[in-house]
Amino acid sequence: MNIGKLMEMQAALDEHIQSKHDLGAEDLVERKILALLVELGELANETRCFKFWSLKGPSDKETILAEYVDGIHFILSLGIERGFVPEVPSALKMNQEDLTVQFTAIYGYISEFRTQLTESSFQKVFAAYLHLGELLGFSAVDVEKAYVSKNEVNYERQKQGY
Repeated sequence: MNIGKLMEMQAALDEHIQSKHDLGAEDLVERKILALLVELGELANETRCFKFWSLKGPSDKETILAEYVDGIHFILSLGIERGFVPEVPSALKMNQEDLTVQFTAIYGYISEFRTQLTESSFQKVFAAYLHLGELLGFSAVDVEKAYVSKNEVNYERQKQGY
């Protein structure tokens, strides 16, 4: 995954949104954190991994991937806002294999990042989210392609007043 390319794309989208919505230098960290938490919940909902009461299976892989990259957008945006560059670990050192536990762990890491706003807490969020992508069966190539596609959709939505 070419993080530099994705960061450049996200920075351009962020600048476009800030300009269009006259946000200037407004600190958007709290709103972006809430947006990330909401996107994480939407992703969990599509996987249905926690719905022990239901027999219905998860959404199709493309829908889940689209929701997953929504989270990538906000993680990158938070990194840009705080001046942090996400590091892609050469090998993720996470041994969690249960989706539900991984989702709740990420909520915890996001909460930790919110209170600390440190680079190390940011990197934990990013690494845990990448591991979630692996658990969902997504390759780095899948994620990058889906990110680029969703980035284009986000620009189109801005043009339409989304």
